[in-house]
Amino acid sequence: MISEVSVHRWPTPFLRAWDELEHHGRSVRQRKATGNILPGKTCISDDILSVPASTWVGSSDPEEESVLYSNRAACHLKDGNCTDCIKDCTSALALVPFSMKPLLRRASAYEALEKYPLAYVDYKTVLQIDNSVASALEGINRMTRALMDSLGPEWRLKLPSIPVVPVSAQKRWNSLPSENKESTKNKSKETTKSRVPSAGDVERARVLKEEGNELVKKGNHKKAIEKYNESLLFSNLESTTYSNRALCHLVLNQDKEAVKDCTEALKLDGKNVKALYRRAQAYKSLKDYKSSLADISSLLQIEPRNGPAQKLRQEVNQKLK
Repeated sequence: MISEVSVHRWPTPFLRAWDELEHHGRSVRQRKATGNILPGKTCISDDILSVPASTWVGSSDPEEESVLYSNRAACHLKDGNCTDCIKDCTSALALVPFSMKPLLRRASAYEALEKYPLAYVDYKTVLQIDNSVASALEGINRMTRALMDSLGPEWRLKLPSIPVVPVSAQKRWNSLPSENKESTKNKSKETTKSRVPSAGDVERARVLKEEGNELVKKGNHKKAIEKYNESLLFSNLESTTYSNRALCHLVLNQDKEAVKDCTEALKLDGKNVKALYRRAQAYKSLKDYKSSLADISSLLQIEPRNGPAQKLRQEVNQKLK
């Protein structure tokens, strides 16, 4: 089985190789087996690029056929041919739905063509498979800004439907060797998180957070989460945005997500009392009573007379008896 390769720069002659070798008699499998990666690891195998698409139809291995389409799409993308890149990615996804690299490459091509709603959908689909893929996180950030600017505050209502990724696709991705994932999941994801927002980004984040807060008051916690998500795309340096989203997760019985958000909030502000309290609540629901008590103790050191925390401590102590 051939693997998808990381690509950087391919000269146009490699694209012409598809047509030049149209009449070669070797099978797809033979061509894949004898292909050589070019010096410097900057190009895909010339033999893979030489396989004409007409020879793939009816291949006994749809996954390998899908990879060939995806690799050629990457070549088109690097050559600036976004239209053909989209066609090849779509062909690859028709053979193996929810494959990570064709989705990312198609999203990049859509973005280059300023088809932002379609790019957003593909980036969002990738994040359903693995929410730590940095290039998709960065893409969502860019598309959110572009869509808000072009379509206004109700831009979400104008998006195409986002497909729900089946568990089988997530399992397929999780089963891949770690080195294959690293080639897709940009290793610089931490730098994305630490990006310093501009003054304009901070203001947009504040407005979106306030909109989320208003939705919480109305009891619409699912919509509030969406607003907090958008706010964090513009600036993820506000502790209260995380702790407010954690409240929504608690109401929706999403306790693990609440723990994660409270932990992020406390990284930014170790004295965020609401984050400590909400994480203690989430730990209690998860029956991790020792962690719950630890958070309550930390909270009471900051606010010794905090009534809700004292009551929660009693409840957790009862569970430990």
